[in-house]
Amino acid sequence: MKLAHTEALHIAYKEVGPADGWPVVLSHGFPYDINAYAEVAPLLAGAGARVITPYLRGFGPTRFRSVATMRSGQQAALGSDLIGLLDFLGIERAILAGYDWGGLASCVAAALWPERVTGLVSLASYDVVDVERMRHPFPPALESVMWYQHFFQTERGREGLATHRRELCRLLWQQWSPNWHFDDATFDRTAPSFDNPDFVDVVIHSYRFHFGLTAGDPAYDGLEARLRNKPKIVVPAVTLDGERDPLKPGGTADQAAYFIGPHQHRTIASGHNLPQEHPLAFADAVETVRGLSISG
Repeated sequence: MKLAHTEALHIAYKEVGPADGWPVVLSHGFPYDINAYAEVAPLLAGAGARVITPYLRGFGPTRFRSVATMRSGQQAALGSDLIGLLDFLGIERAILAGYDWGGLASCVAAALWPERVTGLVSLASYDVVDVERMRHPFPPALESVMWYQHFFQTERGREGLATHRRELCRLLWQQWSPNWHFDDATFDRTAPSFDNPDFVDVVIHSYRFHFGLTAGDPAYDGLEARLRNKPKIVVPAVTLDGERDPLKPGGTADQAAYFIGPHQHRTIASGHNLPQEHPLAFADAVETVRGLSISG
C-alpha cells in the first residue's frame, strides 16, 4: 500500500505493472473498494500498463488531512481527487476507468480536465449527476431500486448505515448484481473498507448533495457550476452497460451525444459490479480506449 498526498487527502492506493508503463487509474464505486479490480489490474499490467487503484475518500485507508475539511462526497470533490492523485504521482495524462462513484469521478475529471486524460472507460456512459434532474421523480420501478438513496436522506438512514453498514452493503451487492454469486470471502475482503471513520459522513453527504438537499463544500462551487452545464467528453471513450444492471434499466446508449471524441459503446452480460463480474470485458475496454487514443 502506498500513500499519495493531495490538498485534501492522504489517498491510499496500490500500484502494479512497470513504472514506465502507460498509466491507468481504476476507480471503484460505492459500496466497493479496490478489490473490484483484483483481476483487472494484473491483466492490464501484463499488457504493459502502470495500474493505479486508489481507495476513494471515505473508504479503506484513505484519510482526510484535516479535521476541518468538509466530509463531502459530491462529484466535483471525487473528480478533483483523481487530478490531485495524478499531480502527486507526476503523471501528466492517464486513462481513467471506473464504475459507480469511480465512473462519476472519472467522467468529471475527463469533462473538466481533458488535458489530463488520455482516455475514459465509464460504466453507465455520461455518469455525471444532473442535480436539477435528481430533484424530480423517476419512474416508480427505478425509484424502488434507489431505496437506499431515499433512506440516506434521513437521520434514521444515517444511523442505519452506521449501525448496519456491512449488512446494508452486502444487500446492495446482491440486488445490483443478481446473477453474480459471490462468496463470503469475496465480500469479506472489501467489507473492512467500510470501517473508514469518514465512510458514513461521505456517503450520506454524497447522496444528499446529489439530490439537491444539502449544500456542497464551497471549495468546489466553481466546478459544480461548470458541471451543471453538462460539458461534453472530448477524450476517446469506451462506455459500458451491464445488461442486468437494475440501476440503469434500458442502458445508456442514448447518451452518445455527450461524447464528441472517438467513442464506442458496449453492453456486457453483467450486473452493476462489472469489473469484478467480468474482468476480461473491463480490461478489454481499457485496452480498446488506449488504442483509440493512439490512433486518434
